[in-house]
Amino acid sequence: MMENENKGLEEEKELTNASKNFIEQIIEKDLAEGHCKTVVTRFPPEPNGYLHIGHAKSILLNYGLAKKYGGVFNLRFDDTNPMKEKIEFVQSIIEDVKWIGGRFDDRLFFASNYFDQMYEAAIKLIKKGKAFVCDLSADEIREYRGTLKEPGKNSPFRDRSIEENLDLFERMKNGEFPDGSKVLRAKIDMASSNINLRDPVIYRIARMTHHNTKDKWCIYPMYDFAHPIEDAVEGITHSICTLEFEDHRPLYDWVVQELEYEYPPKQIEFAKMYLTNVVTGKRYIKKLVEDGIVDGWDDPRLVTISALRRRGFTPESIQMFMELCGVSKGNSSVDYAMLEYCIREDLKLKRKRIMAVLDPIKLVITNYPEDQTEWLTVPNNPENEELGTRQVLFGRELWIERDDFKIEPPKKYFRLFPGNEVRLMNAYFVTCTGYETDESGKVTKVLCTYDPETKSGSGFTARKVKGTIHWVNADKAVKSTVRLYENLVDEQKGVYNEDGTINLNPNSISVLDSCYLEPVVLEAKPYDSYQFLRNGFFCVDYKDSTPEHLVFNRIASLKSSYKLN
Repeated sequence: MMENENKGLEEEKELTNASKNFIEQIIEKDLAEGHCKTVVTRFPPEPNGYLHIGHAKSILLNYGLAKKYGGVFNLRFDDTNPMKEKIEFVQSIIEDVKWIGGRFDDRLFFASNYFDQMYEAAIKLIKKGKAFVCDLSADEIREYRGTLKEPGKNSPFRDRSIEENLDLFERMKNGEFPDGSKVLRAKIDMASSNINLRDPVIYRIARMTHHNTKDKWCIYPMYDFAHPIEDAVEGITHSICTLEFEDHRPLYDWVVQELEYEYPPKQIEFAKMYLTNVVTGKRYIKKLVEDGIVDGWDDPRLVTISALRRRGFTPESIQMFMELCGVSKGNSSVDYAMLEYCIREDLKLKRKRIMAVLDPIKLVITNYPEDQTEWLTVPNNPENEELGTRQVLFGRELWIERDDFKIEPPKKYFRLFPGNEVRLMNAYFVTCTGYETDESGKVTKVLCTYDPETKSGSGFTARKVKGTIHWVNADKAVKSTVRLYENLVDEQKGVYNEDGTINLNPNSISVLDSCYLEPVVLEAKPYDSYQFLRNGFFCVDYKDSTPEHLVFNRIASLKSSYKLN
C-alpha cells in the first residue's frame, strides 16, 4: 500500500513540474537548494524607442515570476548609450509598464546611476590584469577578431602594463583623447570559439550629453559589461532575457566572476515571440514615424504597447495572449488573429453593445406618425444582465446601413429590398415599399411601413422574418468619425523587402466621417470602448477625439479567423 502511495505522489509531482515552464523549474530548484532566498527579477529596457508587444511578454514574465514566488520586481533603464536615448522614451516606457500590469512601486532604477561603480569595476579588472586600453580602430578590432572558423589575434596593445593601462583609462575619463581613438577591452581569449569572448570592448570614448548624467562622463560602458554589473548591484537573482543573448552568457558570467560578486545573478534565456505580419523593429517604426506614414509611435496600426492601448486593447487581453503563447526555448511565430481573439474574449461580456451606422442611408417609416416618438428598453449586453438596460429613442426617420438594402438582392439576402419584411432590432417589423435615388442612381432614401403589433417583447408570433437590421434615430444620432484598420503591411508579400523597405498595405486605414451612433456615446471618455452591433469592437481615440466630435478606432471585427485548439 505504501509503495503505491509513494508512486502516486511521484506521478503527481511529475505532472506538477510538467505544467511549469522551464524557468519556473530552475527558480524552484534554486530556492530548494538555497542558491537564493528571495527571487529578484527585472525588466531592463533601453530608452531608445517605444515598447512593443514582444516587450510585453518580458514585462509580464519577469513581474509574474517575482509575484508568484513572493519576490521583487525592478524596472531598470539600460541607458548606457546616450546617442539614441531620450526622456520621451523613458516616460513612455514607465507608463506602458504600469499599464500592462508590471508593478514596480518604488523600484525604478537607471543603469546610469551606477556609472561610478562601473568605472570602479573597470579599474578592478585592469588591476587584476584582466583589461587593457587598446588603440586599434573599430575596423582593425573587427579584423583582428577573426571568424567563426579562424581564431583572432592579439592586439599589439594587449601587453601594456597595469600602470600604463590605469593611467590611460583615467586620461580617457578625463577627456584627453578624441572619440574613437582608444577603448578599454577585457582580456579573455582571442582563440575562444565564442567570438564574444575575444577581448570584447567594455568602454569607449563618446562625447555625448546623457539624459540623466548630462556631461559628467565622456566614456561609456558597453552593454555586455554594464548589464551583469547592474544585475549584481541590484541583487537580481534570475536575469531573464531572450535567446539572442545565449552566446553572450559566457561573457556575462565572466564579468560577475572576475568582479567577485558574493551573490552573482544567473542569466536564463527564453524564446522571443514573433507576431506574423507586423512591424516591431525600432528602426523600422522610427522610419515610419519620421516619413509620416504613421502618425506617431502610438499609431493604432502599430503593435507598440501605446499603439495597442490607443486602439483599444486592454491589459487583460494582452495578459491572456501571453498566457496562450507560453514560455519556451524554441522560437515560433504567432498569428495576429490570436491577439484579436483575446481582445474579443475579454470585451464581449464587459462592454455595452450599441447600434452604430457606419455607412448610412435614411429610412422613413411612412405610416409612423410624424410627431410621435417612443422610448424602447434595450439590454446593454444580452449575454451579461449585470450591465443593465438603456432607453433608445425610436421615431419615424432612422439611419440604417447602406448594405442592409438592395434594389436587386442576391440569393439568400434576407435584409431590406422592395416588398421584403425585416425586423428593426429591438423595435418593429418593417416592409420596404419603395426607395429614392439621386441623379447618379445612388439610393438616398428607403421607404417602409411598420406593423405596430410586432413590437419587440410583445409576444407577437403570427409570422416570422429572416432578417434583423440595426438602426439609429435620425434626429438624435451622434455624428462621429470611425476609423477602420487593416494590417499595416501587405500580408501576401510579407513584411520586408530584400532592401529592407516595408511592404506597406495602401488600404491599412479607412476613415468614415459620417457615421451615426446612439446618443449613449456622448458619455464616453478617451479609451472607452463599445461593441458596435454587427460591426465590431471600437474605442474612443484619446488623441483626435473631442467632446464636440467623437473619433472611434476599430479594435477588432466580430469575425475571427483564429480558433483556440
